[in-house]
Amino acid sequence: MYKPIIGTLGYILSPDKKETLLVHRNAREDDQHLGKYNGLGGKMEAGEDVVSCMQREILEESGLQCKTMTLRGTVNWTGFGPYGEDWLGFIFLITSFTGDLKKKNNEGELAWHLIDKIQELPMWEGDRFFLPLVFDDDPRAFHGYMPYDNGRPISWHFSRC
Repeated sequence: MYKPIIGTLGYILSPDKKETLLVHRNAREDDQHLGKYNGLGGKMEAGEDVVSCMQREILEESGLQCKTMTLRGTVNWTGFGPYGEDWLGFIFLITSFTGDLKKKNNEGELAWHLIDKIQELPMWEGDRFFLPLVFDDDPRAFHGYMPYDNGRPISWHFSRC
């Protein structure tokens, strides 16, 4: 039976729209994401919808409040977790925000990175497939499927609507 963990993943655009805020996951040795760069987000809690989950995660992890955000897509990651758990992720682009940015959180250091250079950073191999869709000019959301095996994606396909 399919019972995925529901999560959100957000990419915050800088005011000039050239950079995005990423966390360098370098704070915990036991972190499955150790050493990787990632957007901000996490697991949805009972009583939340995906928008309020994304807003809460961004505030907790960065100190910023989302003002404008767009659902860019979803990804069904089967076998992704450390014990082969399935994840269903809702991926947002945050285009306006307020607040004072933290320098780090309990997962690692926060910093702005040029969007056209993020593919050069250490990240999950699978992120390289969907990240261009997060930042492209196509207004349609993407909906992808990326099965994992032993920590690596084994395929990728997506649709748009």
